[in-house]
Amino acid sequence: MRRVPGECFHAIVTDPPYGLKEYDPEQLAKRSNGHGGIWRIPPSFDGHTRSPLPRFTALNGKEREQIEVYFQEWAMLALRVLYPGGHLFLASNVFLSQTVFAALVRAGLEFRGQVIRLVRTLRGGDKPKNAEEEFPDVCSMPRGCYEPWGIFRKPLPKGMTVSECLRQFQTGGLRRKPDGNPFEDVIESERTPRKERMLANHPSLKPQSFLRQLVYASLPLGEGILLDPFMGSGSTIAAAEAVGYSALGIEKNPDYYHLSLTSIPALSALDVKENQMSLQLP
Repeated sequence: MRRVPGECFHAIVTDPPYGLKEYDPEQLAKRSNGHGGIWRIPPSFDGHTRSPLPRFTALNGKEREQIEVYFQEWAMLALRVLYPGGHLFLASNVFLSQTVFAALVRAGLEFRGQVIRLVRTLRGGDKPKNAEEEFPDVCSMPRGCYEPWGIFRKPLPKGMTVSECLRQFQTGGLRRKPDGNPFEDVIESERTPRKERMLANHPSLKPQSFLRQLVYASLPLGEGILLDPFMGSGSTIAAAEAVGYSALGIEKNPDYYHLSLTSIPALSALDVKENQMSLQLP
């Protein structure tokens, strides 16, 4: 993002790693061999095997400060590459969203609200560790039923209206849904279907039924180029291709990058099952 010319992307939609260490080779190896490390290996529940999750609550004060500094510096790069009025959708979690969102605002981005992804992922709700039988009626934290995505915008030039920004940069607002209704900030979602996880084996893979709605809204005129600087196995780029957008992804992990070469065309070609609030393209 430092190397590309300034003001060359119209939107950013991304799901970054938050521990800054959960994707280190050492931690990934621990996750693979079942020892966990920063990854919590949850027990099976009701016959279902639960996926490993990073222990965000295990981060100490210094690590949280590192996250804050990191995202403020990263947001400055996002400001550099976005056109004025360009929107940024950033996935987060209930433990760190306040810290991360504040860092993006300090960097100069406008906070424009949140998308609440309603999804029951079985995260949280666990009994006290190593004292489950002693305190059977206690949960250490609530069962998570939503995922917050921050909505940010690069400020418009002084004195410029949204309509003027749309004419000059194709940015400034969000695209309405295909039926003409406004984009909404609460989206009922599903857990990522097994068929998608088989195509793109990434621990934080989001479902196409959800991502396609965010991506569609991010370019108000349906024109421009979208960026995902934490591409993973390519699900956001696949969503962009599915709705007919141009997109570019960046991924430092070579395994995930090579996986994306096959997963992006496969995911984008999926006929996503529609639920109550899913996107219906013309």
